[in-house]
Amino acid sequence: MVTPTPARSRNRRDIDAAYTWRLDDIYPDWDAWAADVAVLEAGIGDYAALKGTLGRGADDLLAAYQLNDRLGQVAYKVFFYPSLRHDEDQRDNDVNARRQQVQALLARWQQAASWVHPELLTIPIATVRAWMTTHPALAVYRFAIEEVYRQQAHVLDERGEHLLSLATQTSAAPGEAYQALSTADARFPEVTLSTGERVVASYGQYRAVLATNRQQADRRATFLGHYGTFAANLNTFAALYQGICQRDWFHARARGYTTTLEAALFGDNVPLSVVDNLIAATRAGVEPLQRYHDLRRRALGLDRYYPYDFSIPLVGWTKRYGYDDVLDTIVASVAPLGEAYQARMRRGFRDRWIDVYENDGKRSGAYSAAVHGVHPYMLLNWADTLDDVFTLAHEMGHSMHTLLAHERQPFVYADYTIFVAEVPSTLSEMLLLDHLLAGTTDRDERIVLLQHAIDNITSTFYTQVMFADFERAAHALVEDDRPLTADVLNALYRERFAAYYGPAVDMEALTPITWARIPHFFNSPYYVYQYATCFASAARILAAIRQDDHLSAGQPSMARQRYLDMLAAGGSDHPMTLLQQGGADLADPTTVQAVVDQLGHLVDQLEALF
Repeated sequence: MVTPTPARSRNRRDIDAAYTWRLDDIYPDWDAWAADVAVLEAGIGDYAALKGTLGRGADDLLAAYQLNDRLGQVAYKVFFYPSLRHDEDQRDNDVNARRQQVQALLARWQQAASWVHPELLTIPIATVRAWMTTHPALAVYRFAIEEVYRQQAHVLDERGEHLLSLATQTSAAPGEAYQALSTADARFPEVTLSTGERVVASYGQYRAVLATNRQQADRRATFLGHYGTFAANLNTFAALYQGICQRDWFHARARGYTTTLEAALFGDNVPLSVVDNLIAATRAGVEPLQRYHDLRRRALGLDRYYPYDFSIPLVGWTKRYGYDDVLDTIVASVAPLGEAYQARMRRGFRDRWIDVYENDGKRSGAYSAAVHGVHPYMLLNWADTLDDVFTLAHEMGHSMHTLLAHERQPFVYADYTIFVAEVPSTLSEMLLLDHLLAGTTDRDERIVLLQHAIDNITSTFYTQVMFADFERAAHALVEDDRPLTADVLNALYRERFAAYYGPAVDMEALTPITWARIPHFFNSPYYVYQYATCFASAARILAAIRQDDHLSAGQPSMARQRYLDMLAAGGSDHPMTLLQQGGADLADPTTVQAVVDQLGHLVDQLEALF
């Protein structure tokens, strides 16, 4: 039963305050915000007095780092207060003006501090290490300082860095052109469905038809209409992607990297073997993926089965999930992480960290915002769906990561990289699935839950690895001075699609051109593999926690403690090191195998229900 609530209104003023976030925890009013803006502005000016002093000794170097920390803590609050206010109603131009004011101020801060690292690198590292040995306050910054020196080999001289900076806007041009061609200038056709209804095959309508329309002919027509727009401009998309790969290769060579992948991984100190192992182990573990789609083909009664059949539910499901009804369930699901973890989560629900319901002008989607010195905030657009329940668990995982890191780490290490960030959110969803499956005997609900979990693995893991496989191959062709035409890109994508899905999924004529619709290829190359590594890490860590719980007979779980310590470590070490300490070694193929095993177990359960 869904608990009725008076909070459901399109007008934000009518929503019960209990379902809105309490931004007074950041500032009581705009005057208090403006006072901190003035503090930040004054602090930016303090950098000028420090320039040229870093080499004088430990105290002077410490002063620069402490100034950065001091301003950083203010900047978090100064930025997020108008940013979160703006997301409540993005039509409010006054709030948007304040947000833009802060963005300009933060850009000034970056410019004012741009001399710090170059000046630090003029000091021999042995000298700085000696200072840190004898100066405990400076030693806090050891990892941050060592990172500056580690990356020195790929930093150019002043003239070279200036030259590369002049290419910034030029480098952005292919991605901006893709955005314009795929969105602003895209003209999607109208499609006539079997009911006679006509729909535009736009992004939103395309997804809606694939997820809700049970007529395969309608899904096919919408697919052909949507991707026909990309096919009509395919040579242009290929030219833009070739420009992206050439740009990445130019910057990699300019900084002394041997490949574009090395350039992408170096910042997080991730070895190339991680991506190699990820792709190889996933290719070797496609059997449960193909078995799932074979099952879907049979369950849906389809003679031929295509990618546009992936999203349609296996059974009809109309159950609604009220926000208040699921809070205790989500808290109970994380019991394997301990009572202290559950208590932090209850505090978030109780103390108005969450903006729950949609209202006119509110930003869409969901996120967790890490406001240092206050607490995390979460934005939702709750619509009583099962997806909403898992989204809340996901964002709460991010928020618990933030909370633990902020409790344990000094400001300089309070943030964490994307390479680790999706582990707690993914693990939270896995725990929630376990809990929900354990609490129901309804066949249809179990099918819905299993399909949700399996689709999460196929989209977050297998699909993203296939994408990473594709973009690595495309970049390798450019690095080898070989052509990258539309035909070549289609062939690369066709080969990988066949390798991952095999005979379980049929190909339409337009299937090989679907690479042109993946924004990550154009906007953030070598990014998607991180979704998969985080998913694999979460699966490996959760398997260890489950095993500990099974064997420990009530004793404290060592696997759980390793995981919580990893979250509390924030950004105090390289992500590979942190994950290893948490129980996931991405250099070990068995970490990826944990996802394959997890999918196989879920498909086994789904097959039994059919």
